[in-house]
Amino acid sequence: MYEKTFPEKRFNHTLAFLKKHISTNETILDLGVENPFSKIMIGAGFSVSNTSGEDLDKDQSGLQKTTDVVTAFEIFEHLLNPYTILQEIKADKLFISIPMRLWFSPAYRSKTDMWDRHYHEFEDWQLDWLLEKTGWKIIDSEKWTNPVKKFGLRPLLRRFTNRYYIVYAEKIK
Repeated sequence: MYEKTFPEKRFNHTLAFLKKHISTNETILDLGVENPFSKIMIGAGFSVSNTSGEDLDKDQSGLQKTTDVVTAFEIFEHLLNPYTILQEIKADKLFISIPMRLWFSPAYRSKTDMWDRHYHEFEDWQLDWLLEKTGWKIIDSEKWTNPVKKFGLRPLLRRFTNRYYIVYAEKIK
């Protein structure tokens, strides 16, 4: 089974959540360039294509592909304008996962990579509201923790505080 080979807990949760709601017969457009998780989805039997690396805040042409499902795993926190992107999605099914905002840790900001920064770190209700305002109905959601093997107050809090949030939503017609 694939789950035992994944390097990260969130990949296990994400793949199990995806399998719970869609079949491998459905086509997936994964927002962002090919990445380790898009390869995992392909390895699990899903038909996956990715956007081409365009700046989705400025150019939503990659969202015009005909597909059954759109996935946005760990990407919405990097976008300045997720509202527009959610409105432009043509598929009827959507999966989004995000790192949740933590009260004890500031938003992530890489000092060496100008693209690897979190503009948004949502609380669950904020993502839910954004989906509702852009015409999506949440069908299912889950949260989970992400403990780290370090000592200190923040690592201790990570054992009990949900870090990731995943949502399956369908377009309201």
